[in-house]
Amino acid sequence: MEITKYFQSIIDEDRCAVVICNLSHEIIYMNPAAVARYGNRGGQELVGQSLLDCHNPQSAEMIKKVVLWFGESASHNRIYTFYNEKENKDVYMVALRETDGTLIGYYEKHEYRNRETAKKYDFMTE
Repeated sequence: MEITKYFQSIIDEDRCAVVICNLSHEIIYMNPAAVARYGNRGGQELVGQSLLDCHNPQSAEMIKKVVLWFGESASHNRIYTFYNEKENKDVYMVALRETDGTLIGYYEKHEYRNRETAKKYDFMTE
C-alpha cells in the first residue's frame, strides 16, 4: 500500500508552516501553510533553494549545529529553537529518519499556543 500520499495529506492539512529539508539544507517540500507564510520571500519558489540562505549567518550556523546533533544519536530528534511572542508560537526543528534510524533530513515545525476558537464539531450545526 502506498502510504506516502497519506503522510503528505497530513502535512498539507496542518495549519502551521512545515518546511522540509534534506541534509544539504535544500528545501524539498513546503506545505500550503508554509507557502503562504513565506509568500513574500518567494513562496513555492523557495523549494529547491537552501534554507540557510533564508536565515542570517548566526541562525544558519545554529541550524548546521542542530543537524550535526541530530546525526550524533537516533534519540536526538526534536529541539526547541525559539518562541515568537508576537504570534504566540514555539518553533522546533525535528529530525527525519529512515526506519533504521538513519538521518535523512529535518523539518521546521511551528506550534501555536493560542486556544482553538472553532466550535466543537461545528459541522453538526448546519
